Amino acid sequence: MDVQFDFSGRRVVVFGGTSGINLAIAEAFAARGAAVAVASRKRSNVDAAVERLGVHGNPVRGFVADVRDMESVAEVFEAVRSEWGPVDVLVSGAAGNFLAEANELSSNGFKVVVDIDLNGTFHVMRAGFEHLAPGASVINITAPQAMIPVRYQAHVCAAKAGVDQLTRVLALEWGGKGVRVNAIAPGPIAGTEGLARLSPGDDPNGDRSVRSVPLGRFGTTEEIADLAMFLSSSAAAYVSGAVIPCDGGGSFESLRAIEEAGRFLASAPR
Repeated sequence: MDVQFDFSGRRVVVFGGTSGINLAIAEAFAARGAAVAVASRKRSNVDAAVERLGVHGNPVRGFVADVRDMESVAEVFEAVRSEWGPVDVLVSGAAGNFLAEANELSSNGFKVVVDIDLNGTFHVMRAGFEHLAPGASVINITAPQAMIPVRYQAHVCAAKAGVDQLTRVLALEWGGKGVRVNAIAPGPIAGTEGLARLSPGDDPNGDRSVRSVPLGRFGTTEEIADLAMFLSSSAAAYVSGAVIPCDGGGSFESLRAIEEAGRFLASAPR
């Protein structure tokens, strides 16, 4: 089947959609005809994203919202529904991360990541459900740490494992409504804040990190966006409950880079 990624007339909402992978996803949909709304915590980031997305000539809205706050998330959906109608594609991508040994991780540090990654995803799902169009595609952005234990990432491993299971449960519960729920687990993606934070501090070019990827290179934000468009297209009409790595084959090997980053952190002067 020849599938064209044409989302003309579709309504897309991307939480965390003002930077990195999530902004690339928002831009891919905007470039292919969709009306796109993005939401994140910083007004300056929201305004910059709206300006960037607006060049494609399709409707764009930006909202300041914190996924940890259910009420602010709900307000986004209510505004989009009131102006455009029900949501055809929903992407939940807000996330937080830092390196820390579990025995030195504060309760608040653990809580912050769980609140953003896991509780935030639930808030987006819970508030968004009643505003989804029949046949809607829902995509959660997860991480390889959800599947593989990684040193110095106890908080992220726990939170993203929850996101994966939430994705699967919602696929079960919402399938009867014709709503598909999937997740994308990006590997090391060039130019993102996540890669910068997790690359070893003494390896600024990421040389050791890229050697751990079987395809021999970092991914691009556009490649994650391509997968998001596939999952929201007719080509993926029977795909639901899937957690799909997009990591150049490095679901296991590429995580060594994260461990190296943690070792560098642990050996640094304090």
